[in-house]
Amino acid sequence: MTDTLPNDADPLAPYAGHGGEVGRVFATSDPWWPQPERAAEGAPNIVVVLCDDLGYADLGCYGSEIPTPNVDRIAAEGLRYTDYHSAPMCSPTRASLMTGLEPHRAGVGHVAHSDPGFPGYAMELTPFAPTLPELLRSAGYQTLMVGKWHLTKDSEVNDAGDRSSWPLQKGFDRYYGFLDAFTNFHHPHRLIEDNHAVRTDEYPEGYFVTDDLTDRAISMIRETKASDPSKPFFLYFSQAAVHAPLQAKAVDIERHADVYREGWDAVRQARYDRQVSLGVVPDGTELAPRNHEPGDEVPAWDDLDEDHQRLFARYMAVYAGLVDNLDQNIGRLREALEELGEWDNTLFIFTSDNGGSREGEEQGTSAYFRTLHFGRKGTEEPFEEDLARIDEMGGPTTLPHYPRGWAMVSNTPFRLYKINAHRGGHSVPFVVSWPAALAGAGRTGGELRDQFVHVTDLLPSFLELAGIERPDEWRGNPVLPLAGEPVFGATITDPSAPGRRRDVVIENEGHRGFRRDGWEAVTRHPARTPFSEDHWELFDMAADPTQLRDLGAEQPERLAELVAAWDEAAWENQIFPMDEGTGYRFLLRPPWVERYDEPVVIRAGTPTLDRWRSQRLILWRDVTITADVTLEEGDAGIVFAHGDQGGGYSLYVDDTGELVAAHNGYGIEREVRGPVVGPGRHELELRITCPGDDVWDLAIAVDGTEVASGTGFRLLMAMAPFEGIDVGLDRRSPVCWAVYERHGSFPFRGTIHSVAYQPGAPAPDSPTNFLEFLRDWGRSME
Repeated sequence: MTDTLPNDADPLAPYAGHGGEVGRVFATSDPWWPQPERAAEGAPNIVVVLCDDLGYADLGCYGSEIPTPNVDRIAAEGLRYTDYHSAPMCSPTRASLMTGLEPHRAGVGHVAHSDPGFPGYAMELTPFAPTLPELLRSAGYQTLMVGKWHLTKDSEVNDAGDRSSWPLQKGFDRYYGFLDAFTNFHHPHRLIEDNHAVRTDEYPEGYFVTDDLTDRAISMIRETKASDPSKPFFLYFSQAAVHAPLQAKAVDIERHADVYREGWDAVRQARYDRQVSLGVVPDGTELAPRNHEPGDEVPAWDDLDEDHQRLFARYMAVYAGLVDNLDQNIGRLREALEELGEWDNTLFIFTSDNGGSREGEEQGTSAYFRTLHFGRKGTEEPFEEDLARIDEMGGPTTLPHYPRGWAMVSNTPFRLYKINAHRGGHSVPFVVSWPAALAGAGRTGGELRDQFVHVTDLLPSFLELAGIERPDEWRGNPVLPLAGEPVFGATITDPSAPGRRRDVVIENEGHRGFRRDGWEAVTRHPARTPFSEDHWELFDMAADPTQLRDLGAEQPERLAELVAAWDEAAWENQIFPMDEGTGYRFLLRPPWVERYDEPVVIRAGTPTLDRWRSQRLILWRDVTITADVTLEEGDAGIVFAHGDQGGGYSLYVDDTGELVAAHNGYGIEREVRGPVVGPGRHELELRITCPGDDVWDLAIAVDGTEVASGTGFRLLMAMAPFEGIDVGLDRRSPVCWAVYERHGSFPFRGTIHSVAYQPGAPAPDSPTNFLEFLRDWGRSME
């Protein structure tokens, strides 16, 4: 006889939900197993290659002179979309891709480097929308990610931070990349594998991060297919390229060394001509004139002197080398998929997160962090300093960005740049391959698609193609309605399928746009000016895709309707409050982050502190750093180091026994040399003082007595120092290149008992002293 227990409705009752029979022994029982989730038969692999700051015209198949044979081949065998749109900035695009929501509604209305206390700028994804990898994984996909995440608030990327918004907690089975906005291509500042930082003291000769990320992506796919060949995968390959700092391999740079001497006006015209012949710009489309808006303007190339032309051409050669390397790695990824027999049934997308970046401003820079100072005193670009480093451009000792004239070229034929609501900010290339689907529909390769598609449309389209329903609840929470439409999938096999019909609302740093039924209202907002003074333009996007003929005066009612619709959509998508441009928003932080301003003691052997955590100890303030060490005769090495070739400082004992404070002021290295320190136990101090005017004064003390000092060092701010604090060596990119060439990471040969950071008073001109002033100023701009 078999005893069985009732299977009642109580989910916590013994044996609840078990579909078999349970007896006293296995032999008298009938087994039952819950059915594991399996992807639908024939479900495609999905690969999304999301480039960073790659403009509409930067690929050969979209008119570029940069050779991109691997992406061009994919386009020739697949599809190119001519009216696909991202958000105008990186984190917001990524938030929309992951959730299918308007980025502010997803919680990420700007880059994840602030925490001002409003839901549209939470800087981490809302819990009320399952992410794309979560949904795909729940339906039987393997979910893999390599590269840039940038969807975790900066205060939570440290080793004790809340990891709930890191990639694995948002649905990825595997992750390898970086959580920040960008990284050093030759010496990445902080790589993450799954849920932990990768400990790296020195990178091997010839290391390049795009190559490394591609190696990891291929490895992850091979692991998946070896373990379960029937299981489809989703790979989100979020590139570091081509975001600044613009760095490339020497061989790739030199291949383009002579290409850009004719200048941006000629290159842009040539790109436009090729775009027309390729059909990626419709016949009759007018090339937008050289950008002329105040603060965004680009000078005529022929008006530049020879030195400016020579340096500016070099910047673009570096950029071209970076695109070139990116294309090479796309070829490697495709080859691996073909080798595994997976290419034909892989939906492969190559696109960008926004248009070309104008962050190098008018002059470009050899030191990217120097351009991120929001116009503070002393941050003008010293051209002669950059020119002197021309032969280093793109290598590990420089962190360049090109002038915005090349960003204008990147966004040919459109107006303006990344961040703007005009098309230059968000019209990006979109190349699609899915050989099995195209062949099954009898379609030939190389076709164009002119349907309007938005980044929010990708998630619902992927779900539809994979046969997955988005639930109404997720982890006990109701789910927000999608902003996107499942229109993209049908357009792959049907060139007449309709594109997106829903409205699109755009906002970034006060730039605003609204698209409805082929019409677009758009305004460019100058920072620190009243929003009420913004001029709204009206464009018929079918007749005027480059937005040159403002019809607002001719159709005021239509313009008023769209402007009112923008305002309504802004409230619905939690876009308000908007940024006045004073910097006030970046100074707002929850009170509990003040714990990061407290003194800290770091022991020898501690992994590198993360960038944001380290910076809180020094930013716009005095600080005393005290190392408790014991030296024997001949001991030398790094005592502590904070930063990299983009900016930083360190204290080390030289081979001579001298105590040296090194300072890297955005690429310009200086030293304060102290005396020889004899054997024994000592307190070695670096005292950093901020007297104002954005400078530092440095002093070295030994056992409490000041022994050397220097004044007028460049204050490090914005995102510098970009690498965190090391104790006992200078990992990865060094503060001082000459020391690195002699000693590598230069591990300290003595004993370091501790290194203590004692933050002091803020600088007289620290923005934290002017919060109320900035708030009052901002009130005048509503």
